[in-house]
Amino acid sequence: QTATQTAPQGAAPQGNQPAAQVPSGKIKPVTDKDHIRGNKNAKITLVEYSDLECPFCKRFHPTMQDLMKTYGDKIRWVYRHFPLSFHQNAQKESEATECVAQLGGEDAFWNYVDKIFEKTTSNGTGFALDQLGPLAAEVGVNQSAFQSCLDGSKYAQLVKDQTADGTTGGVSGTPSTFLIDESGKSQIIVGAQPSESFKTAIDAVLK
Repeated sequence: QTATQTAPQGAAPQGNQPAAQVPSGKIKPVTDKDHIRGNKNAKITLVEYSDLECPFCKRFHPTMQDLMKTYGDKIRWVYRHFPLSFHQNAQKESEATECVAQLGGEDAFWNYVDKIFEKTTSNGTGFALDQLGPLAAEVGVNQSAFQSCLDGSKYAQLVKDQTADGTTGGVSGTPSTFLIDESGKSQIIVGAQPSESFKTAIDAVLK
């Protein structure tokens, strides 16, 4: 565990320190294999590396939903997995979202992610693994097909690959969000920053 993984990341930037920083590395480009919410051709892409058991990610999720409402077709939200090793259920929960996406499509995926963040109390075991199946059924997915996908660890490697990709890009804690403009220029915003921090960075790019 590094300090950045365990330190509270909900605070606003201090003084004149900007919320957005230059990332220390590059993440993989967004493709149609990614989970994209919003206008696929938006001018601005927000790639969030997230952990479903992270309390700061839970706090940040409504901020992202708010930004989607505020900016409409101008932004798109890409969700990537970064389960932290000390959050016991986070890896399996990430895999579960991929099983839901396979069986129910993108709307089911996003609905499922929304519901886990609504229901979890965070910090590792905030959402019980035996409730992942019933929740899949709640979003319209066949529960037995879902369970066999999850139990077979079909998406374990995909989740690990996304985590490794985030690490390459400089992610060390969650949530970490890359703000990417049309030309591919990237900034990283670390932590559960308030909407205002994101709006400042987005507005500067949209000018």
